[in-house]
Amino acid sequence: MKIVFLVIGKTSERWLKEGIELYLKRLQHYQDTSIIILPPVKGGGKILPDILKEEEAQVFQKFIAPSDFIVLLDEKGQQYDSRGFANQIQKWRNSGPKRLVFLVGGAFGFSSSLFTRANAVLSMSSMTTSHQLIRIVFLEQLYRVMTILRGEPYHND
Repeated sequence: MKIVFLVIGKTSERWLKEGIELYLKRLQHYQDTSIIILPPVKGGGKILPDILKEEEAQVFQKFIAPSDFIVLLDEKGQQYDSRGFANQIQKWRNSGPKRLVFLVGGAFGFSSSLFTRANAVLSMSSMTTSHQLIRIVFLEQLYRVMTILRGEPYHND
């Protein structure tokens, strides 16, 4: 199984890019993991939020296979502590998809069509987090999950 992290729009800050690269490199030791950065919708700043979310959904759909297990990162999703998240990742892995795909939407979140397609919705926090910053937060937590699943001492209880 492969984990794919789909995000829309470039990561603008160098320090965020470096952090993302660091955790992607660490994750390769545990799990085939990649990030796909999708181009933002042209003229997105001038489009009404609901229309923009639908156009972003069309961009995402081009990279999603029918057999993918889709998890949206959204502040209204299910929250876990680190061990709970590790258990949930293991359940998703055990369910047998070829790809476990996590999506980070644009500034306005996801369209209703993506919520309908999603197999799960995950919240990293009930607080709103920048769609760029959440990239590194998620990858660090995914790395933490992998160390927990391997019984390594990265996670302190």
